[in-house]
Amino acid sequence: MSSVEVDLGFLEEADPWRLRSPQFPSKVGGKPAWLSQTGLPSVAELECQKCRLPMAFLLQVYAPVSGLDRCFHRTLFLFCCKTPECYTRVFRSQLPRRNDFYSFDPPPEDEPPSDDDPKQSVLPSSGVKLCWVCGCPGNKACARCHTVTYCGKHHQTLHWKNTHKRECCSQEAAVATASSFLFPESELVTEPEEEQREREEEKQEAQRSDDCPSLAEGLAESELEEMALHETEDSKVFQRFKRRIATEPHQVLRYTRGGSPLWVSSQLIPSEQDIPPCTCGARRTFEFQVMPQLLNSLRVDSTGASVDWGTLAVFTCADSCNHDDQYCTEFIWKQDFSSDQHSLNKKP
Repeated sequence: MSSVEVDLGFLEEADPWRLRSPQFPSKVGGKPAWLSQTGLPSVAELECQKCRLPMAFLLQVYAPVSGLDRCFHRTLFLFCCKTPECYTRVFRSQLPRRNDFYSFDPPPEDEPPSDDDPKQSVLPSSGVKLCWVCGCPGNKACARCHTVTYCGKHHQTLHWKNTHKRECCSQEAAVATASSFLFPESELVTEPEEEQREREEEKQEAQRSDDCPSLAEGLAESELEEMALHETEDSKVFQRFKRRIATEPHQVLRYTRGGSPLWVSSQLIPSEQDIPPCTCGARRTFEFQVMPQLLNSLRVDSTGASVDWGTLAVFTCADSCNHDDQYCTEFIWKQDFSSDQHSLNKKP
């Protein structure tokens, strides 16, 4: 790991109003609390490029950049497809302190605003309509009641089958209800990672390895080399990962802008060439990673295939450039567990 300070993210329950846009939240699940109310990702951008189904909002991280007025407010939004082996995508939005949507002064922390709208079917300052199911931009209205809108046919059909068929053209249609498409919602709170004695532990681990008697008598040289490679390049990386998170096993996110990810495996680690530069020409640097522990809170486990990862590493523009007030796409790297490590992120 880099010596850059690491902030750890944990899940906490919170009043719903605290997780809406005017509070500049970091959160997991529910509907996205959009930062800028214009230039939102398009329906096509929020669609999985492999299966063409709408992606689900996974989490957002409020991460202003100190000293840059254009990044006084800055949030990263992460979406994933619920179909296994499909795509994840991350978007960045930022605003100066003086902007068209929020007060110059910080919002009150002890009481909800008087104009709080729990269903928020339309962004108030821009008039952008939002999908009733996922909270993403959606202009496709129900042809009967014209009360609710959707990002596309898939979510319109889902809502119709679940509840809207019996609620359409009634007062119930205007009441906010949680969609089964959404992940459970929680606030994402952070605290600094305590200093680790990692170097000392690694020395002790190396000493134990040196003291171990050989188990390789009688094996062919090629087999010895294969075993040694597996031990040094994969098992040790995973053991280091487990030692690092042992003091805070419930962490679901690690934030260290300009630092390095904590990889779960020696396999599928990106090189510098694998990380594309920003469209502005600046290089992208690591900012945060999503931990496998989050999967336990998403209710995605099933007897069949489900959403899964070892870690999701997010790389963002080093200059945090502006894109004409548009939400801009950043880069995400998905690293999976090797087969013998896969049980770490599952409940016993």
